[in-house]
Amino acid sequence: MKETAVSILENIRKGSLEMEDYVFKKLELIRKKDNIINAYISIDSEDFILDRISEIKRNIASGKKMKIPGLVVSIKDNISTNFLPTTAGSKILENYIPPYNATVVEKILEEGGIIIGKTNLDEFAMGSTTEFSAYGLTRNPWDITRVPGGSSGGSAASLAYGSCDLSLGSDTGGSVRLPASYTATVGLKPTYGTVSRYGLIPYANSLEQISPMARSVKDLALIWDVIKGYDEKDATSVNNNYKSNSKFKICIPKEFIEDSEPPIRSTIYKLLEKIENEGVAIEYEGKFENLKYALPAYYTIAFAEAASNLARYDGKLYPISSEGLSYKEMSENTRRYYFGFEVKKRILMGVLALSEGFINDYYIAATKGRRIIRDEILNMTKNCIVASSVSPILPPKIGERIKDPLKLYAMDIYTVVANLAGVPALAMPAGFYNNLPIGIQFMAGPFEEEKLISLGSLVEEITGLYNLIAGD
Repeated sequence: MKETAVSILENIRKGSLEMEDYVFKKLELIRKKDNIINAYISIDSEDFILDRISEIKRNIASGKKMKIPGLVVSIKDNISTNFLPTTAGSKILENYIPPYNATVVEKILEEGGIIIGKTNLDEFAMGSTTEFSAYGLTRNPWDITRVPGGSSGGSAASLAYGSCDLSLGSDTGGSVRLPASYTATVGLKPTYGTVSRYGLIPYANSLEQISPMARSVKDLALIWDVIKGYDEKDATSVNNNYKSNSKFKICIPKEFIEDSEPPIRSTIYKLLEKIENEGVAIEYEGKFENLKYALPAYYTIAFAEAASNLARYDGKLYPISSEGLSYKEMSENTRRYYFGFEVKKRILMGVLALSEGFINDYYIAATKGRRIIRDEILNMTKNCIVASSVSPILPPKIGERIKDPLKLYAMDIYTVVANLAGVPALAMPAGFYNNLPIGIQFMAGPFEEEKLISLGSLVEEITGLYNLIAGD
């Protein structure tokens, strides 16, 4: 077991760890392993990293207080950086460097984080396996024949093989929690509006949140403390006091576990028994009436918003050269040749859901279903933290799920609920089966991230499953 980000931070502050040596060991590890894992789309230059380290050291010497000085951070490649390309995993944005940094990137830089590179993802965050990237698929470091989950699979994999201390992903329907479950890492989908979305390339605005990832809950708390908070640049940002409570009650609607594969059910029930033995009240009789509406509502809304958001990619505003063509020809050629198949499919389905004659039966119906699901979750989380599987299946083999879109989308059955309801959800390791990680999910009420972090820290102490690195 390697040192945690918390202990590394302590050693940097004491001066017992040389920052250059530490960061360049991470770069060497990336050079050694990432040609197989493919967690990164781009890596920052050594010169820029050295300049960054020098700046951090000057700030430390001047007495500036920083929250994560010297810690190595990876960033999902749909979060804007003005010093590295931001491709969103798409050929349509190849070599695109935004003119500004996302708010979360500015916060990480301000607090002394060293951004080492941009991580791979399903194109425009549309996927659950990180197989739909224009820059090649990402492999699961625990078993390179299997997927790491998606769409933040690159962020999860970069943590899982030890190339960084902390990471940022984005979560639209489980996109940090599913990869966390499949790679023995930790992912938090925050309450909608608690983390600025300014600088996030949008997929589905009303569902997605920039989300922190780490190899332990205590490490996750470091980066969560950096990125949370109101941002006037984001119209959906909220200013709220976070609720904390050390007393927990957990409820387990049977629908959220019983349809999972047997090894997952067994692992989660054994863990819950251990949690109960620590004095946490657990209610096993809960029922979630409207889970059957979750996937149809989620995907209808997500596809509709994607169709609207991706209309901007017409060959005119972004770096695709289509000179000499009419606007119609330019936009058609750009979208035909530079969007991937999965993105095209979701756009077309979104256009259908919004079109005259279908909008009431699809999009409007989905928004009504969303309200029903949100009301049920809010009512449930008033009294307890909801526990569930993260995924109904173990990490699938590469190529296994993309053959059947319905099976692919069904991987998100337990995670989309938190996005539809806008509530926070934490995914973390629960155990292993044949060396394959299994995750557990906890959902709480709005702004109860601190409660989830407290519960997660307790679970870590019970299981001892934290700061795991594949191959160690």
